Parts: sequence; structure tokens; C-alpha cells
Amino acid sequence: MGEFDEIKNKIELILERELPSIKAENFQDFLASSFGRLDTISAEGLNGLLEPCRSLVASGGKRWRPLLLVLCAKAAARNSAQIENAYRLTPLLEFVHTASLIHDDIEDNASERRGKPCAHISYGLDTALNAASWLYFKAAACINSLDTDDGTKKIFYDLYTEELRRLHLGQAMDIAWHREPSLFPSIDEYKQMVRLKTGTLSSLAAKAGFLAGGSSKENAEKAGRIAAGIGMGFQVLDDVQNLTTGNPGKKRGDDIVEGKKSLPVLLHAGKRPQDKERLSLLFERAENEGIQSPAVEEAISLMQESGAIKEAFEFGEETVRQKALELTSILSDNSSGAAQMILALFEKIQR
Repeated sequence: MGEFDEIKNKIELILERELPSIKAENFQDFLASSFGRLDTISAEGLNGLLEPCRSLVASGGKRWRPLLLVLCAKAAARNSAQIENAYRLTPLLEFVHTASLIHDDIEDNASERRGKPCAHISYGLDTALNAASWLYFKAAACINSLDTDDGTKKIFYDLYTEELRRLHLGQAMDIAWHREPSLFPSIDEYKQMVRLKTGTLSSLAAKAGFLAGGSSKENAEKAGRIAAGIGMGFQVLDDVQNLTTGNPGKKRGDDIVEGKKSLPVLLHAGKRPQDKERLSLLFERAENEGIQSPAVEEAISLMQESGAIKEAFEFGEETVRQKALELTSILSDNSSGAAQMILALFEKIQR
């Protein structure tokens, strides 16, 4: 078994422990640590929180953000206790990511996620909203388990809440743009939005990893800024995939139906500004007619013809490659092999 598998397996065990089924051996411990003393609680109420979240966590995901957290900690750490703290923080990344996906699907009126009906379709809008909101709070509970002093725990709480505020600002920008088909933000605005909406969890992973490993706040902040760029690059590649092969578990071009102003769309609008009105009409038609609308393929064809999709793909790949190199250049202990593993992690994700 490779070292990636060993790290990932340990992460999976921690996620299962922190978000167990009601039949799990540790369920009573989970109840006490998550809710305090409860005299009467129904299985239906608990399942309304746990199952929408557990279902999405268990359905897959690359887990690259918690992997990045652990690898950054390994590079900075001076002892095994610091690395163990990094593992304990991994729900912070994966649970926030899961909560944001549930809310994102509701806001986009999406129907599928990872090949299955979205949580709001499977469990109902009210249950999905409540469960995802709870998971944001549950995510931060892992900070309490750290083997460190209260002052250090506060640093992690402050980091977490700041990044969550940034994530929601990015989401607000994205919503504003896709609600108005004729609105085309600048590419600089788009990059800022993606660094907030998507890059903030990459930033959180790197910062938390460096801090857990005992690195300086200055180094952690620098790592966070770089890692946010990696997140941006992956979002661009994800948007390109949506318009080419289609994202796993989703239909090709559903970003057109949702009115997403992704980088290929903005690059095309920059190359051919005369097409803006046409694209706006295609977005509106796709929204009204659904994923089977001819408007979806017509919009994709326009972006393929102008080279916008290819240009966005090249930007995404180069951004991930360059930012990964920048990140490894500031690691304090390359002899641990963590730098090489970080580079290998991002190479593996891109393939």
C-alpha cells in the first residue's frame, strides 16, 4: 500500500468516527460530544442531520484538501503529536466542503451530485438545508480534540471562521452573476470570486497544516495564499470538464443550464464581444428548457470555435503546476519527502 493510501485510509477512519451511523459502536460517544446531555432523542431527528451528510461524504471525492493539510503538517512538524493534530483537523476540510456542496446544489437548482440525486431531492429541501448548516458547525468541533493549549485552539477557530466568511462571499458573487444572464464580470473579478468560493478551502488546508506542524503564522499565511491559487486552478479545470467530457456524476453542459459565468464563457466574451447577447439568450433558453436543450450544445460549440475552452484548460493546468511548485518551495523540511508527495498529489489529481 502506498503512503497516499495510508494517509487517506486514516482520514476515512476519522471522518467515519466524527460522522457515524446510528448503529456505530461509538455512537453514544458521538452524541455526547456533539450535543451534550440529551434526555430524549429520536432516531428520525438524528437521521435528518446525519444521513444527508453521510451519504455525500461516503459517495466519494478526491479528499485532496485533507491530504494537503496532512502533507503540509508532515513537512513542518517536529514530532508525531503535531502530525496527529493535523489528522484530527481533517473533518474541518471535508465537512465544510460537503456542507457547501449541499447548499450549492440547492442554490443552483441542480439535480445530480456524484451520479446520485442531490441531497435536497433525496431528503427534501428543508432537511438538506438544516443538515448542511449543522455540518458547518460540526466541522469546527474537531478543533476541541486537538492536543494543544486553548490559545492555539483559538487560532484555529479564528482561521476557520475567517475562511468560511470568505467562502460565502465568493458564493454570493457567483449567485449574482448567474442570476443575470446578461451580466459578464471581468476575468479579474472571476478569479477573485473563485479564490474566495473554491480557493478558500485550499487556503484553509495549507494554513491549518502548517500551523498544526508548528510553522510560523507568516509561513502559514504565505502557504494559504499560494494554495488558494491551486484551488482556483482546479475550479477552472472542473469548469472545462463540465463543457467537454462532463463532470463525474453530472451531465455535460449543466453549467450552461445554471447560467455559470465560468472562465471559458468569459474568455469567449472577451474574444468575441459581439457574442455576449447571443450567449445570454442561450443561457436563458437552456435554463427554461433544461439539459436536453439544443442551446447547451450551441453555447459549447461557440466556445470551442473561439478556442476559449482550450485556453481555459491551459490556464488551469499551468496555474496548478506553478502554484504547487511555489508551495513546495516554502516547505521547511523537504527531506521528509512531503514536497515530492505534494507535487505527486496534484499531478495525480490532474490525470
